[in-house]
Amino acid sequence: MLSTTERTRLRRLGERARTDREDLYDVLDAGLVCHLGVVVDGSPRVIPTGYGRIDDTLYLHGSTGARSLRTDGEICVTVTHLDGIVLARSAMHHSMNYRSAVVYGTPRPVTDPDEHLAALRAITEQLAPGQWDAVRPPNRKELAATAVLALPLAEASVKVRTGPPKDDDEDYALPVWAGVQPVRTVFGEPEPDPRLSPARPVPAHIHGRSTRSSAR
Repeated sequence: MLSTTERTRLRRLGERARTDREDLYDVLDAGLVCHLGVVVDGSPRVIPTGYGRIDDTLYLHGSTGARSLRTDGEICVTVTHLDGIVLARSAMHHSMNYRSAVVYGTPRPVTDPDEHLAALRAITEQLAPGQWDAVRPPNRKELAATAVLALPLAEASVKVRTGPPKDDDEDYALPVWAGVQPVRTVFGEPEPDPRLSPARPVPAHIHGRSTRSSAR
């Protein structure tokens, strides 16, 4: 179960909260981009970036020169999936169907070489499953230029909305269309690098991903 803290307890629409840790994993594992919230020199910054998960640790990476990764305080990371636009009969009851996760905590810099490499693999596989084993691994210079933060998934909240609009009783008689317009992210056909040999086919782990998306 997810632990509840003052920051993760939902004060409104508590029925949308999910308390199973597997729900947190599902939201994180289905995502491609997270938003990293940090405070740099007293000023807040929110940065979109890639990430990866290994068990109960979330990994973030970037340049060693990135000030956002040199924080020594708490950070906040969010992941959101938009699943539908909820169209109600009244303007004030429009909403969204979504799955979201918010993670709070103090990250630690990853200095162990084995964990550093495993984290980069997890981040790569989050974006493109099967790609890590198909490409050249990072060399010593690239590893030295890449910072990785490890954020424990100890303090997190998950919020989900599904279903049709919820209008006021008197509004159901209005002559207004209401319902949900689904929103989906799909992968298109792979576009080869212009410098790629024409004899080089699209790998199965990439081609299969776009085929599965098109079949939905």
